[in-house]
Amino acid sequence: MGKGLPENAYTPLKEGEKYIPVMPGDNVPEVTGRSVLWGAIMAALFTFAAGYLGLKVGQVFEAAIPIAILAVGISALYRRKSTLLENVIIQSIGAASGVIVAGAIFTTPAIFILQLQNQFPSSISLLFAIAVSAFLGGALGIFFLIPLRRYFVAEMHGKLPFPEATATTEILVAGEKGGSGALVLVWSMLIGGIYDFIAGTVKLWDEFIDFQWIPFMKTLNEKARMVLKLDAVASLLGLGYIVGLRYSAVIVAGSFLSTFVMIPLIWMVGRHVGVPIPPGEIPISSMNEVMLFKTYVQKIGIGAIATAGFIGILKSLPIMYKSFSLGFKEIFRKHTETDNRPRYDTDLKMSTIIIGIITVLIFMWIFFASLSNAKIATIGVIIAFLLAFLFTTVAATAIAIVGTNPVSGMTLVTLIITSLVLVYAGLSGGRGMVIALLIGSVVCTALSVAGGFITDLKIGYWTGATPRNQERYKFLGLAIASILIGIVIMILNQSYGFTSRELQAPQANLMAALISSMMSKQPVPWLLYGIGAIVAVLVEMSKVPTLAFALGMYLPLELNLPLLVGGFISYLVGKGKGEIAKKRRDKGTLIASGFIAGGALMGVVGAFLKFLNVSEKIDYSAWKGRALALKMGLPLEKASELADKWLNSQGEIISVIAFSLLLIFFYVYARRVKE
Repeated sequence: MGKGLPENAYTPLKEGEKYIPVMPGDNVPEVTGRSVLWGAIMAALFTFAAGYLGLKVGQVFEAAIPIAILAVGISALYRRKSTLLENVIIQSIGAASGVIVAGAIFTTPAIFILQLQNQFPSSISLLFAIAVSAFLGGALGIFFLIPLRRYFVAEMHGKLPFPEATATTEILVAGEKGGSGALVLVWSMLIGGIYDFIAGTVKLWDEFIDFQWIPFMKTLNEKARMVLKLDAVASLLGLGYIVGLRYSAVIVAGSFLSTFVMIPLIWMVGRHVGVPIPPGEIPISSMNEVMLFKTYVQKIGIGAIATAGFIGILKSLPIMYKSFSLGFKEIFRKHTETDNRPRYDTDLKMSTIIIGIITVLIFMWIFFASLSNAKIATIGVIIAFLLAFLFTTVAATAIAIVGTNPVSGMTLVTLIITSLVLVYAGLSGGRGMVIALLIGSVVCTALSVAGGFITDLKIGYWTGATPRNQERYKFLGLAIASILIGIVIMILNQSYGFTSRELQAPQANLMAALISSMMSKQPVPWLLYGIGAIVAVLVEMSKVPTLAFALGMYLPLELNLPLLVGGFISYLVGKGKGEIAKKRRDKGTLIASGFIAGGALMGVVGAFLKFLNVSEKIDYSAWKGRALALKMGLPLEKASELADKWLNSQGEIISVIAFSLLLIFFYVYARRVKE
């Protein structure tokens, strides 16, 4: 039975007081075959899960918590139970999945959205480019962050909350003491995964519910193009629980504005105009609610997201200034006492860091030069280096304070600067867009990794892990996730596409719209962007989380509404005070994490089956359509149409019942804890 965290783990240290971690000794197993192997497996599994869910809803769930729970549970498989520090290494390697995914899916899917694959000789070269840009960015983020470790985790001890690091550390320490939530997580992963697989791949019922089988809802659609939609899957329900009621309510408020105000308004006014209104290509009177949303309202959402990103940067300027000054002091400070530091306070040598940065920049120059020329490669390296260095401390500070990395806004700034510089340098069109997106991928991944890695290092500080080991073996997780994320992106693109109902890829579509308007001669819908900007400013003045509201405006209602349902479940489960309420909330978090991981993993499995043309053989709705066609004496060509009709009527009713049962299970299972 291990010991818990020291009493001063979360409080500022008094003068002369030192923090002694949970395991300060030198003979504790840490980097072992099992910790490295399981860390690598976690990095692979959660790259697929996080990639699918991130491209679906534009939010990457934090992999650290479920990986920590699984690491504790896996230790029971061995005769010698894994030590706390072995579990820290598993979590640190595995958590590379989420940060690499968060960096890559914001930018590189835009290559597919803009149909720029022909800029690469083959699919292998495209996969190589995605992997290289992600890994180089991740490596840059680690090297830039290491000199700042002592400031963030030691000098600011007790002054920065580190919400995600706190939760993960509590799980790992509880496992060391004998507590384990792995069984709850495994059961939830199985239930969530099976549920989403049945809905999304087997199609025993309809994943999407639009209530058009209710006469009133159908009339509302016909008269005003107002449609209430819900993507009834376990993964989004779990994500809503993690996000919480307030934040999910803000997101859905943005969706309500788009769905129940903007779409009906555009329809009511525009249907009387007999000619197409740009950027539309057909008259508004001929559009359904989906066309109206994608043609007009979603572009208003783009303006809102872009403005929210700029607002976030402006609000971060004081933090940037403070972080810069502290960062420079830490980097150039001479640590004469380095050799006398204990194991749990030793980093990679500064000479290694400098050589590492130079090596990354050299490979980055070679990489960009292979895609363009020496001049463009030099510009790309300078932009990536300066902006990654500029925003690294901002990303780490944001994670340490609120647990949220404003990487989307900083990437937006990167792409704007990059596009302007490349156009001025004479590079535009398809090749220019590819270079700009890959530069953006490097910077975005660097910031994402820097923000996530400071969480790992804080966990190591509390528990007593060796920072040097975390820093070295993090590169293994980065390599695995970087190689696999390109495969995930390519499979999902070929299976669904990034403008489909199943996968919205919101940030990537935003980056694609921005790049194409700046580097080509396509007309830019500035009026719609401007309306979105005004909405974002008004929301900011109302002291509402602007980026969350703007993301809600951009994403379809069916993807956001289940978040609100999950948030409401979190409110109901967590009602009350005291230890029992905390236990219920924590158990709900485990269930939600299981739903997210299981649903996302099975979503990837479904996409892979579709990629292999196997999914149609297990598609119940397709079999139902063929049976109905034969029963009605219709040609089999009508089977697909009949299958859709069945899904949109009886299939939706079954979905409502199944989703209601899932909600009841979630609530009852989460509330059932011992006094």
